[in-house]
Amino acid sequence: FARNPRVNIILLPQNVGKRKAQIAAIRRSSGDLVLNVDSDTILAPDVIAKLVPKMQDPMVGAAMGQLTASNRSDTWLTRLIDMEYWLACNEERAAQAHFGAVMCCCGPCAMYRRSALLSLLDQYESQFFRGKPSDFGEDRHLTILMLKAGFRTEYVPGAIAATVVPDKLGPYLRQQLRWARSTFRDTLLGLRLLPSLDRYLTLDVVGQNLGPLLLALSVLTGLAELALTATVPWWTVLMIVSMTFIRCTVVAFRARQLRFLGFSLHTFINIFLLLPLKAYARH
Repeated sequence: FARNPRVNIILLPQNVGKRKAQIAAIRRSSGDLVLNVDSDTILAPDVIAKLVPKMQDPMVGAAMGQLTASNRSDTWLTRLIDMEYWLACNEERAAQAHFGAVMCCCGPCAMYRRSALLSLLDQYESQFFRGKPSDFGEDRHLTILMLKAGFRTEYVPGAIAATVVPDKLGPYLRQQLRWARSTFRDTLLGLRLLPSLDRYLTLDVVGQNLGPLLLALSVLTGLAELALTATVPWWTVLMIVSMTFIRCTVVAFRARQLRFLGFSLHTFINIFLLLPLKAYARH
């Protein structure tokens, strides 16, 4: 692309992080629309053609595509993460888009209206976390700023972007820790938006924050019962197993792929690894 006169490659003197690199490129861009793509992401040939029609509405500030794992077949973990991405896109994002407010247009594939971006760059650049300039959760914060400015955010399932996902637990948990901190940090800003959005979004945001808390409480109660009375908390186990089975069955039916029944294994990761990690992320 360096030989293509239509492409301008910007080399910054030092690694200043994704956010400042984005800002440098946006300020030197000239098109009406800006497409953000992560370095480990491969776009389907028709991604731009699928995203642009959504942006024809001047009230749409951003639109994201559907994410898949390009290395899905590498390990059992990458297979689970690929299914996790499908759920996040085709259940959570799709439902939010129905009400015009996708709460996080994911970094690997998101198109923005440049005029809207330019009006938000100062707020975007000056975000701090615990007294230091923030260097994570760029996509979620930028989406919240778009919604706060009065723009809608959309999801386009036909715009497919394949991204590399962690193939080992260590990198996966570090990624989830960053995402959890980003979610908690921007939740307060998101809550202030809710009165101006559809009531469903209030239910969605409250559910996403209360759900893990209630699950953690159930697990702790079950472990306390086991420790204090030496009896197995069968009702707790049965409830978690039932909810997992129902969810995975419904998704397998909707996606028409039996592999989603295997997503039930993610419940163990969620309970024994992600719940403690989310509790740690609050500190």
